[in-house]
Amino acid sequence: MAAVVGLAGCSDDKDSASDEKSSASSSSASSSPASDAEKTGDDASASSGASAADQSTAEGAVAAWVAAVIKGEPKDACLVMADPAADSKPAKVGSEETCADDAPERKQMDKTLGSIRESFTPEPATDDPKVDVTKVPPTGDTVVFPADKINIDGQTLKQVVLSHSTGVTADQLEISVQAGKIEDAWYVTNLKIS
Repeated sequence: MAAVVGLAGCSDDKDSASDEKSSASSSSASSSPASDAEKTGDDASASSGASAADQSTAEGAVAAWVAAVIKGEPKDACLVMADPAADSKPAKVGSEETCADDAPERKQMDKTLGSIRESFTPEPATDDPKVDVTKVPPTGDTVVFPADKINIDGQTLKQVVLSHSTGVTADQLEISVQAGKIEDAWYVTNLKIS
């Protein structure tokens, strides 16, 4: 059994919802450093709530995005997401305009994020989940975080998703969140669930 979830996002590219690349947008103007994003070494990680998006690191962007999804804050999630450059199309990061409540792109993204919110929310749910993302070596300006590198209130993302699943075992589930660096800031650019 395999499923791929594509995120529809805050760019104006209508075709992106049909593939497995997430599409949404971000604005580095809305970010501020997370308190522990300055850790270094192999055990480096970032913790974040959506209101403390640290887009100076891939870990900070992913932590902010996961927290925003769980908290049901699609605008904050949208503001740390982007469509990476592809072929002749430039990268598209979000803005207050494309992530606004009434933006068509945002409405499309709301449906997708709403459908994964419950799966990403650990039990017992809290109003302010603590999300820790452990550093993974980048490949150029891209980092792919497997679900075991993303912890929500002390549980891995994979454990949380499995707790909401019926008939799916750990070896059948693969989850990863990809971040890309665009103009000196990091954005979530893909979510893969299979």
